[in-house]
Amino acid sequence: MVNGGRIDSVSRVILASPRTLFRTFLEVETFAAWRVPEGMTASFSAFEPRAGGGYRMVLRYGGPQPHRHGKSRPGEDEVHARFVALYAEEKVVEEVRFVSDDPAFAGVMRLTTLFEPAREGTKVALRAEGVPAGISQSDHQDGMTASLRQLARLTE
Repeated sequence: MVNGGRIDSVSRVILASPRTLFRTFLEVETFAAWRVPEGMTASFSAFEPRAGGGYRMVLRYGGPQPHRHGKSRPGEDEVHARFVALYAEEKVVEEVRFVSDDPAFAGVMRLTTLFEPAREGTKVALRAEGVPAGISQSDHQDGMTASLRQLARLTE
């Protein structure tokens, strides 16, 4: 069940087809190339890109703040996600949960990625519903915007 509460969303037109953009969800390397936040590295212990499948990853902070407080452990965020739906070239719906003892990060967040043909490419929208209270809205929106920037770099 998805948390109640806040919804964060961002969008961007990317000069790539919906097909190209959707395919970035199908291989762990391309998925990680745009979804792992800037300044972090990730390791995946599972990756099954199908409805009912999902992924498990550990994000590690690096750069100038390698010991930054993580949601799961010092310097780490552990994420368990389930793909609720993958509609080719249209939409991907995920349920994301942070592994944490801190109630501020508890619950399930629903992340929907929409692909809409636009005159000069594809409008990609990210919508996060039920964002845990421990995640700052400005940081989250900055992170989602950075993900779309990385997706553009990867596919344009």
